[in-house]
Amino acid sequence: MTTEQQILERGKQWADAEVRGDVAALDALTTDDFTLVGPVGFVLDKQQWLARYPSGGLVTQRLDWTDVAVRSYGTTAVSVGVHSQEAQFQGNPANGRFRVTHIWVKDGEQWRLAGQHLSPIGGMPFEVQR
Repeated sequence: MTTEQQILERGKQWADAEVRGDVAALDALTTDDFTLVGPVGFVLDKQQWLARYPSGGLVTQRLDWTDVAVRSYGTTAVSVGVHSQEAQFQGNPANGRFRVTHIWVKDGEQWRLAGQHLSPIGGMPFEVQR
């Protein structure tokens, strides 16, 4: 299996675990020093990120990870895709469509997620000159 195929498979496992609220699976998929940068710039360490589910604060009904491009650098890979979700945070809608960058590191035979950065998807802030 190629690195790209492995990353795409791990990404599906991550998205499925998010929808299930499966803290054990999310813990196993990530490095100990995993960091999330949220869509409005907040930062969560791994424990804060995992704590979203047992507290009932975050409920994810649907999460799609699409349009993914993977670049491999030996034992590190970077994937950039689209993260679309239907969710609630503390009872409030948390639906959205974001550009997501994942940083993956090879840990033995498994790829683990070391970082995730979400950004709202908008238009170009300026016209690109050709």
